[in-house]
Amino acid sequence: MTASTPPAGPGRSASPAGRGPHPGPVARGADPRGLLGRLDALRETDLPVRGGRTMAYVYDSGLDGVEELAAAAQARFAGVNGLDMTAFPSVVTLENAVVGRAARLLGGGPETAGTFTSGGTESCLLAVLTAREHARRTRGVTSPELVLPTTVHAAFHKAAALFGLRTVSVPVDPVTYRARPEDLAAAVTPDTALVVVSAPSYAHGVIDPVAEVAAEAERRGVLCHVDACIGGWYLGHLRHADGVPHPPAFDLSVPGVTSLSVDLHKYGYTAKGASVLLFRDAELRRHGWFAHASWPGYPVVNATLQGTKSAGPLAAAWAVLEHIGTDGYTELSRRVHEATASLAAGIGAIDGLRVLARPEASLIAVAAEDPALLDVFVVADEIRADGWYLQPQPAFGGSPANLHLTVTAAVAGEETVHSLLSDLGRAVARARALGPAAVDPALVEAAAGLDPDALGPEEVELALTLAGIGADGALPERMAPVLAVLQALPPRLTERLLPEVIGRLYHPEPAVPPAREAEGPSGEGG
Repeated sequence: MTASTPPAGPGRSASPAGRGPHPGPVARGADPRGLLGRLDALRETDLPVRGGRTMAYVYDSGLDGVEELAAAAQARFAGVNGLDMTAFPSVVTLENAVVGRAARLLGGGPETAGTFTSGGTESCLLAVLTAREHARRTRGVTSPELVLPTTVHAAFHKAAALFGLRTVSVPVDPVTYRARPEDLAAAVTPDTALVVVSAPSYAHGVIDPVAEVAAEAERRGVLCHVDACIGGWYLGHLRHADGVPHPPAFDLSVPGVTSLSVDLHKYGYTAKGASVLLFRDAELRRHGWFAHASWPGYPVVNATLQGTKSAGPLAAAWAVLEHIGTDGYTELSRRVHEATASLAAGIGAIDGLRVLARPEASLIAVAAEDPALLDVFVVADEIRADGWYLQPQPAFGGSPANLHLTVTAAVAGEETVHSLLSDLGRAVARARALGPAAVDPALVEAAAGLDPDALGPEEVELALTLAGIGADGALPERMAPVLAVLQALPPRLTERLLPEVIGRLYHPEPAVPPAREAEGPSGEGG
């Protein structure tokens, strides 16, 4: 016992040095084993996150031990608060290492600066916020605009809505689905704060002509952001692989590119949420930071939209990046490239299907050759019954209804690719026999006359009922009829109804009697 450790006394117990006396036992709720069992039971209703059969939302390296390493690293830093780096200098060390690795991979130089964020959406939001403030402070822009291809991620429209920018959406090439530099350039005005391109675009998996667009933006004195959230880590390492085509230049090495976002929890295979936003230099980055000292509390400086934030995802990302390493990621990227090429070729050979554009990364969009004969939303329902999830993408502009496939390293391998193609072929045959999901023409006609901003509760209720959504918010087992209705509605009306659909799923759970709080998933104590 040392002088700094008080002796245990009545109602107090000794504790590890530095933590003070422990107050002793307290009343507890449910047994931990029962709680974990209940969580396991809940997970049984979810899509699988391992094995490569969920081809959206999740990313699986297929490597043993990566998930366990990430969990262990995250647990060690779960209580570390990234709000104050002076109190937790480990956060600075880890972030510098992670951002430095991203900068070296993606064309950065000695002046490159960056920020670790919670995910792609936050990275995109911060890129837009930084551009708005840069335009205001350096050019006096008071009505800032975003120039965006129609294929850009929804996160940029969210940023515009949150931060008060006007969006200028520019149609893409109807065959290649890539942005056209001359069209984006023509949309730039003195009020343009930022031009955005994708590497690749999520919907079609193609890479916009970054060099040409960035040159046009630079010529006009406008910032240019590359959204490489989903593809940057994969494409960056694919450039090091032998025997595969290398992607065109898309990163900070391209003149005129001023910022770039890349998610680590995608093809870095780290735990969610982990993303990096890179800037050409710290002078540009500072425009997006928030600082406040005009209050009686502690001085505040935030590099992200969050204040308090766990350093757990940062530690997990650092550990996984160090563990897999450059050679490991290069090999994983090569595997993904080969699997993507095999799948695209195999899907194109299935009667009734076609691949939209030519995949330039790890994403595939699959449409029907004749939508009157084959409904890809019905195909999605059919193949989900076989244990695969292909993400439905409704028609928009010149892009037809299609299915999205995110190909990860876990899909790589002849057996998995063959299994998916075989199941998809059978699902197509069943979907063709079932026929397309029908939409009442009268419903479409009536919907065309509705004002989304004037809909009351009764009109919303009627519209959702016609779409097949119950009052309790429960979604039907087969989503093709719902998707067909939503696709047929005007986009603004769909945007009005979607929050109503999702909002019905979320409502406070009723109070649980105290006696039941300690019960396990089957109603018995853990």
